[in-house]
Amino acid sequence: MPRVYTVEFEAVTIAAASGDVDIFHLDAATDKPIAIKKLKIKTISEVAEAQEEWLRIRVIQGHTTVGSGGATPTPRPLSKNDAAAGFTARTNDTAIASAGSPVNLMSDAMQVRAGYEEEFAPEDWMWTSGADFLNVRLQAAVLDDVIASGTVWVVEVP
Repeated sequence: MPRVYTVEFEAVTIAAASGDVDIFHLDAATDKPIAIKKLKIKTISEVAEAQEEWLRIRVIQGHTTVGSGGATPTPRPLSKNDAAAGFTARTNDTAIASAGSPVNLMSDAMQVRAGYEEEFAPEDWMWTSGADFLNVRLQAAVLDDVIASGTVWVVEVP
């Protein structure tokens, strides 16, 4: 039976000078496919933002070279009885993943004050396995620094 894990970050500054940022980077373990089940990104610094900025988000499958500049949180199981995750994760990489044969699985946008929250139906889960990554990418530089928190729910097939 698949297991569900969360990967999260809290109160991280995304600088205006950063350009594209891999908000989440998910790397499946060998023979353990993973999928994105739910995604939530909220800004906590833009409550009175007058610019009504929209931020483009994309989920990309297929990069094979990991980015850098972010953090390496430990994926947490939703059930205390589940084993540690086989996949690894990174958050907020300012040098984005590259190489491979990337495929855009989803493109969307979030209003900077409202944030982004989406729970996908099982038939809409975005999968990867083997040497390909899943990246949730902020597609362009923010107009001014943003402080954000976020969580991704990841399904892993053991």
